[in-house]
Amino acid sequence: MDCKHIAEGVYTLANSPDDPLAPLVKEALEVIDHALDTHGQDGLSISFNGGKDCTVLLHLYAGAIARRLQPSEEMKPIHSIYIPVPLPFPSLEAFILKAEKTYNLDLFSCRSALSQVDTAPTTGPGDAVAAKAAGKITPGEGMLHALEIYKERFPQVTAILIGTRRTDPHGATLSHRNMTDPGWPCFERVNPIINWSYADVWKFLRQLEVPYCDLYDQGYTSLGSTYNTFPNPALLVLEQPLVEGKTPLSTPYTEPILPESCISSIPSRSNGVLPVEPSRSSPTEDATKVSLPRYRPAYELTDGNLERCGRGLKLPV
Repeated sequence: MDCKHIAEGVYTLANSPDDPLAPLVKEALEVIDHALDTHGQDGLSISFNGGKDCTVLLHLYAGAIARRLQPSEEMKPIHSIYIPVPLPFPSLEAFILKAEKTYNLDLFSCRSALSQVDTAPTTGPGDAVAAKAAGKITPGEGMLHALEIYKERFPQVTAILIGTRRTDPHGATLSHRNMTDPGWPCFERVNPIINWSYADVWKFLRQLEVPYCDLYDQGYTSLGSTYNTFPNPALLVLEQPLVEGKTPLSTPYTEPILPESCISSIPSRSNGVLPVEPSRSSPTEDATKVSLPRYRPAYELTDGNLERCGRGLKLPV
């Protein structure tokens, strides 16, 4: 990807007098520019886990760096850290690898903090054993250990760009720039998109045609581990008839991922998959023609308060 083209796109949007997204983009770019002034590119890293928010942030950061380049100067690799969740989605990790090449990331993947989880026996998404194993390490412990490793490995990095927003867990009290808490490795946490909404994120990604993980096109709105993340029920489309030999799905179909702990609590369910009403188009239709659940893409979620309704060990109602 041509990062100078990215710079042109994001700064043109930031200076657009008629676009309601412009003030937020301008604000985010100013925060990034200030962080670059303070720490320099060698002292600044970006936390990238393939989610929609950090994808927005990476695109902005690449544009901010490229805008500072001299005409004959080449883009240096972007310092970045990936702290995986336990049992991540394979397609999410594939997207991260693609972004690593696209944006020329110097990506450090810190997996050792999750070694107990990664070696746990599993039989697939939603496996109870995997969920129990993942519980051995809390998210805070895994993050702390990962940052300790990163600080030791890259002592020149003094600040990390993070795609936290105000509505995220623990995001309500944050500002654009905060130091890590006592007892944690010393970094400045920089939150350029802290004031963005769910809708703002998707408007930016789609308006600038920024590539994002394809799980979002399958109804996922917030990505975590495979054992506690499934398509958002608010995006479920009912009565999508399956014509024999053909599929009506416009995007790949993914079954909801449900842990064993909640299967018994949901009636009329088989094999951990939500029941779906058969098509009612005609009582005389062939019995082999059934309906499959389909989910609208994440950008069609109109209520940002429902963003995390696909997360948790129990299926949201």
